[in-house]
Amino acid sequence: MASIEWRPEFATGIQDVDHEHRELIGWINQTLAASSQPATPPGQIGDLLGEIFARISAHFALEEHVMSSRRYDQYAEHKRDHEGLLDDIRDIMDDLEAAGRVEERFSTRLTEWFGVHFRTHDARFHHQMPRP
Repeated sequence: MASIEWRPEFATGIQDVDHEHRELIGWINQTLAASSQPATPPGQIGDLLGEIFARISAHFALEEHVMSSRRYDQYAEHKRDHEGLLDDIRDIMDDLEAAGRVEERFSTRLTEWFGVHFRTHDARFHHQMPRP
């Protein structure tokens, strides 16, 4: 499974947000690596997915707080995109529980989502919002 590599265009310019993005990419890459190893127990992958879900939820709360406090005009759309990813991660966790393994779509969905989200929603937020 492909990993996600940090690229400069992912940077928002908000130090706390960028730091968390880098950490999230690290957790996702760790999970991708574990899920590509046939000997990795499903429970271990489930624990990693649970950690990703918790960390992403907390990260989204930080981003949404910043957007709300700055009265960001695309807040609702950005939040919907966050909720869509959380739904996808829950679906992936359900699939793991039912099938005992992570499907290839885990890698595809997360790498696509992060690449598109960073380049669109987060980039727009970064470029349109004044610094505090």
